[in-house]
Amino acid sequence: MLRLFYAPATCALATHIALIEAGADYDLIRLSFAAEDQRKPAFLAINPKGRVPALVTEQGVLTETPALLAYVAQRYPAARLAPFDDAFALARVQAFNSYLCATLHVAHSHRMRGYRWADEPDAILAMQRKVPASVSQCFEVVERELTGPWVMGGAYTICDPYLFTLAQWMEADGVDTDRFPNVIAHRRRCAERAAVQRALAEESGMA
Repeated sequence: MLRLFYAPATCALATHIALIEAGADYDLIRLSFAAEDQRKPAFLAINPKGRVPALVTEQGVLTETPALLAYVAQRYPAARLAPFDDAFALARVQAFNSYLCATLHVAHSHRMRGYRWADEPDAILAMQRKVPASVSQCFEVVERELTGPWVMGGAYTICDPYLFTLAQWMEADGVDTDRFPNVIAHRRRCAERAAVQRALAEESGMA
């Protein structure tokens, strides 16, 4: 059985949702960032990066959300969470998720984790002040690409739980959501899915 290490209100939610959408059997292991569980030897033995998500499979441990999402989609092809029969369409899925991971999520992280890029308090404060603008610029790209009910158009894919997860943080990042009606409509559609509701309930301890 798969084991997903997660912390609430993190990008691990995307993989959690995908596992449910795929009909996978999994166990959830919750980490507390407040207790710095991610820095403790027990977790570092699983993921030396000290971050979530980490997915323990029968073959070993996988990390990084785009990789985990692709793994779930490929391991459970009947769920049709990625277009594996179309090389170009699959590349578009990978490109979108790579943008969320490498650009949008990084811009968001400047709000809480500026210490990763700078030591000087003034530099960290400058990064924090920039977050509403930098995150908004990322969502401008996403807004233009959302031309259908789902990221890839008519088909729900592994892009959708990932975007939903990051869009959950827009208000806290100081983003004016009125500027992004397509993103907000997508967020509402995702929130109506049973898999999303179950994942949120499980992560809140209410399932």
